[in-house]
Amino acid sequence: MISSSEMMATEKAPEFVTAMATETERIGNSREVDEEKISRKKNPEEEALEAKCLPGIISAYLNYPKAAEENLKKCERSYQKLSPAHKALVTHFPMKLQRLRRCILMNSHFIYNMLQAFEPPIDLSKHMREPITGALSMEELQREEHHHDHSLKNAEIRLNNKTCEFDGGHLNHDHGSAHVPLVDVNKVRWVIRNIVRDWGAEGQRERDECYKPILEELDSLFPDRHKESTRPACLVPGAGLGRLALEISCLGFRSQGNEVSYYMMLCSSFILNYTQLPGEWTIYPWIHTNCNSLSDDDQLRPISIPDIHPASAGVTESFSMCRGDFVEVFNESSQAGMWDAVVTCFFIDTAHNIIEYIETISKILKDGGVLINLGPLLYHFADEQGLENEMSIELSLEDVKRVASHYGFEMEKKQ
Repeated sequence: MISSSEMMATEKAPEFVTAMATETERIGNSREVDEEKISRKKNPEEEALEAKCLPGIISAYLNYPKAAEENLKKCERSYQKLSPAHKALVTHFPMKLQRLRRCILMNSHFIYNMLQAFEPPIDLSKHMREPITGALSMEELQREEHHHDHSLKNAEIRLNNKTCEFDGGHLNHDHGSAHVPLVDVNKVRWVIRNIVRDWGAEGQRERDECYKPILEELDSLFPDRHKESTRPACLVPGAGLGRLALEISCLGFRSQGNEVSYYMMLCSSFILNYTQLPGEWTIYPWIHTNCNSLSDDDQLRPISIPDIHPASAGVTESFSMCRGDFVEVFNESSQAGMWDAVVTCFFIDTAHNIIEYIETISKILKDGGVLINLGPLLYHFADEQGLENEMSIELSLEDVKRVASHYGFEMEKKQ
């Protein structure tokens, strides 16, 4: 199932393997996937949980410019502490901070448009009336944008035919000015950086290294999928911002991405469903990382997203995204034996209990279904400060192979 080079976390490009589920672990009688079961609906408990967690997530996004400005002010204070002789060596630094403010405003512009596309709509008017101290006004910013006009006052975009169906959430609260923990501030910045990998032209090389081998393997394993009355169904746990799940759909599969992070889901929903042309938005993903920058221009360079128009990419009608914990969502009896393929890309090491991941995958695959895995075993909950009580089962490659064999997997290919 997993190659040894993956587990050692070396500097080599990631490798992938395919594993097949044998007849002994088949659950369920039907070889056809029930369309309604793939487009899974949430139960009342899940809806209540989403309603509880969404306010904090929305607040974290809305807090983005405020938190960024606080960081800039810290940089300004540090600069003012320099001696005149040292200031003379970096006289451009105050101008860099002004450039950073413009970048923050552009990122905030993207975030506000993303939130206004959320359903049901969110009233952002009071937040838009709170400018960033020392920043360019939106009017000045818009005069600098020569390619596209995305006024915050007219930011709500609606498409009659969505690219991807999402399991959404309900929202009924006041976002106010509640305190936003640093961990949530960092999650917003993390999403902005990750957009480049999935939806920027600059991320193509990484996508070729990670996604291309998976897509080629799926293509070779299901050569007759276009001739079948019911196309094969492929699940992508840990789908992130949705690019891999979209590419699988474009190959002719009924593809569903599963993602636990609502930070990611809000952003992927906006890009998949509401962008109208390639390069529609400009973001500055690296402005919050001052370490190891080659130059100011390198740190402050813009990225245009998305590199393709998702609605014109050729996805199948059943392409969808589902939010929730992988095990909790797919451990239901209705999911047993429902999937022809499961693709895990940098995912299996995100588990508290990797054995549970493998067991769940074995249950949801059809007889003869395939698991394609790419990625290391850099267990996410290993050695985390402040998480001493968090469960973390960290198995070696040999143990993972042994567990997979126990649940009926046979190694078919590794690279």
